[in-house]
Amino acid sequence: MTVPAVDSQLDSQLDSHIDERFEARSVHWMPRVRALVAALYGQVGDVDSICSSLAASLHAAAARRSGALRTRDAQREVDPSWFQRHDMIGYVAYADRFGGTLAGVADHLDHLAALDVSYLHLMKVMRARSGPNDGGYAVVDYRDVDPALGTRADLVSLIDQLHRRGISLCLDLVMNHTAREHEWAELARRGSARHRGYYLVYPDRELPDCFEASLPEVFPEIAPGNFTWCPELQGWVWTTFNTYQWDLDYSNPAVMIEMLEIMLDLANLGVDVLRLDAVAFTWKRLGTNCQNQPEAHLIAQLARALLAIAAPATLLKAEAIVAPADLLPYLGVHRSQRPECHLAYHNQLMVMLWSSLATGDVVLAREALASLPPTPAGAGWVNYLRCHDDIGWAVSDVDADRSGMSAPLHRAYLAEFYRGDAAGSCADGVAFSANITNGDERTCGTAAALCGVGRAARAADAEALDRAVRRLVLLYGVVFGFAGIPLVYMGDELALDNDHAYLADPDLADDSRWAHRPWMPWTAVERRSQPGTVEHRVFTAMRRFIAVRRDTPAMSAGGDTWIHSLPDVAVLGWARRHVEHGRFYGLANFSDRPATVPREALGWAGLDEPRELLHLGQVVMHADSIELAPLGLAWFADAADTVVEPPVASVARAVLLPVSRTGTAIS
Repeated sequence: MTVPAVDSQLDSQLDSHIDERFEARSVHWMPRVRALVAALYGQVGDVDSICSSLAASLHAAAARRSGALRTRDAQREVDPSWFQRHDMIGYVAYADRFGGTLAGVADHLDHLAALDVSYLHLMKVMRARSGPNDGGYAVVDYRDVDPALGTRADLVSLIDQLHRRGISLCLDLVMNHTAREHEWAELARRGSARHRGYYLVYPDRELPDCFEASLPEVFPEIAPGNFTWCPELQGWVWTTFNTYQWDLDYSNPAVMIEMLEIMLDLANLGVDVLRLDAVAFTWKRLGTNCQNQPEAHLIAQLARALLAIAAPATLLKAEAIVAPADLLPYLGVHRSQRPECHLAYHNQLMVMLWSSLATGDVVLAREALASLPPTPAGAGWVNYLRCHDDIGWAVSDVDADRSGMSAPLHRAYLAEFYRGDAAGSCADGVAFSANITNGDERTCGTAAALCGVGRAARAADAEALDRAVRRLVLLYGVVFGFAGIPLVYMGDELALDNDHAYLADPDLADDSRWAHRPWMPWTAVERRSQPGTVEHRVFTAMRRFIAVRRDTPAMSAGGDTWIHSLPDVAVLGWARRHVEHGRFYGLANFSDRPATVPREALGWAGLDEPRELLHLGQVVMHADSIELAPLGLAWFADAADTVVEPPVASVARAVLLPVSRTGTAIS
């Protein structure tokens, strides 16, 4: 049976404001919606009824969508690769720690303008439970703003100010679970059978024990196990992350319908990107680790199709910090490509950058990055060096074997190095959630702390401080130079150190991730303009990365990335080839010694008329080689590909430092 784009019974209810574009999108996407619904719920529900409910939600949301957002929809439908442009620069911050309130965030937008930010991910915005709340990811109300930050009206005002400045807003949508204080959980405890069905509840330990046999523990130190007894329900509730975070049951179609309503509500506020938190955990299957199940991808694909109908200006970003082989499907890489999330975190790049820095050797990075299949043309990475979470040392056994090393031993070494206990370590990180059973240990710390900035500053060691700053700038040079949207984590632009004040707060003290979630020190922000300070040095380097990137169409996302196997194991070389925008080549020396690259590598990268864009440390161009300074970096592009494209729309932009087309040195 073919399902019409819109259920015939709803035709008479169509709002006169729903335009023809909505109808066209429905015709295109609804057959896919029906197929996905049938695949997920065909065995448990009436597919026609579910599709009818979804169609009703889509119509209602489209009728409520503002004229400004419909215009935004139309613009982005014409330019579907808008988020892959070379002028997309991202910034990530906790709203309260950046500005105190949403109004306070708005007051500090000039700081983001100085970095030419066009993508802002704000965290802990929607109302979470009081007390411990997993950094804001134990949500009580998906539609209500945290009262300490302000109101929904304040959020709408902030979004409007961001849009006027050309900045897109990303907010979190916690997919896998709610807080146990969420209305659905409260109703379940009061006896609502319907809402009990929103969660995974078991009357005894028989099934939980069977599941536990193959389930890992996410937080083995602070929240061991995956099930929590609830006296009111007289059952064991599935709690993957913490006892106060109840996993949703997506095998119940009512949960998917509820979540769609929430997605559409946030999209109609003007949210440009929904970060699907913990999407990898959304489907459970006995005998597996209950991550990355095929149905988790179907859920993401269904969300993509539904938003494409009612709010096509809104993107989906997968928060899937998983093994490399499991990562690409969230961008739609399956046996046949399917529209799934538009964006995903390049977790493998992040881990490989820290691994290369610790060892001064990029052989593992080459293997890991080269083994990733190409991303679909309509999807891409967000590149990051740090985020609000811990670093899990995702080194695959296959990549390690090919590199001549033991994956378990290397993971243990990285944990030891970045907590500062390995010989020669410069780092000042903090261990997180060590698992004695399998030897897994993750790492916390700001990027500056892991590079040794704070440690050197406290020791008043000028030489060590210089090296630490160069490490930080080098790593960000790769983040900005790789294909994808570069993300700056709040404070990294100022080389902020760890903040151990969290230890004095009983609600935070057992979670070392708060070490790298400092409050924004606005006095330090002022030092960004004071030559001779660390803040000025790092901030100036980032501005130059951004200026060159904005002026270089070849640095747009998309296209192909090729990892070069260069003679010197300390040098990572990557070539980017973009059909529309040209070619780019990056070189990064991860060692404390000079490194040499054959000059013909520029030809291997396809640069017919290579031009240096910038360099970190001295770069000497010999007749047959390129010499990079210790911890040195160089960017190149074809001369023909360094022509600046016309600016997009009329958007207020900060005045950036001029960058010479013959290459700019970053001190």
